[in-house]
Amino acid sequence: MINMVEQNLVEIFTDGACSGNPGPGGWGAVLLFGSLEKEIKGGEQYTTNNRMELKAAIEALKELRHPSSVKIYTDSIYLRDGITKWIIKWRANQWRTANKRPVKNVDLWRELLAVVEQQQQVEWIWVKGHAGNKHNERADSLARQGAGGVD
Repeated sequence: MINMVEQNLVEIFTDGACSGNPGPGGWGAVLLFGSLEKEIKGGEQYTTNNRMELKAAIEALKELRHPSSVKIYTDSIYLRDGITKWIIKWRANQWRTANKRPVKNVDLWRELLAVVEQQQQVEWIWVKGHAGNKHNERADSLARQGAGGVD
């Protein structure tokens, strides 16, 4: 018997890029579902690398038509630790850090939390960037394309 969670498994590789920080930036993602593969990318004229890392995950999760079991691979410790460790306290503290400062990129953290909560489950996996992982390298390339393609 096939586990329904395994049947709905979507793997997503995300990356963000920025030329200058802040500066023109881009995000990219590779979505894998069985034998299907989809690539998405985008960019902004004036942004930061961290915002693009968040945007890649948000936009990738928005692509999912049905609640799924998702594995998101990212080379961003900021993204992985933010969503798996820090966000619960931030939300409980009205989006303030332990130092009582406003959380940076709160608009994107809120949006990410909303799209994560629509899924069956989301597992966040850190991968070393620029280490030969085919899909991570592709997400990086898409992010760089997104950064170059902004108007």
